[in-house]
Amino acid sequence: MANENDTTQSLTFEQAMSQLEAIVNHLQSGEIPLEESIEQFQKGIQLANYCTKSLEQAEQTMTKLMNDHDELEDFEVEEG
Repeated sequence: MANENDTTQSLTFEQAMSQLEAIVNHLQSGEIPLEESIEQFQKGIQLANYCTKSLEQAEQTMTKLMNDHDELEDFEVEEG
């Protein structure tokens, strides 16, 4: 299973989403054996977790700004 996780980590977000969409479509077809369905479901969970983690990291990056000393600092929206 470590190999599958390593493979997932080498994907771009877009590649992982594409594979996840293909798995969902394949599972929804209902035309695959139970064991293959279970394997595909497990792979789908790994891909979904990877995509979620990637999005969380992107969100953290986007909420940072450079300050006057070229250091990252948290971005705060002023309300008013």
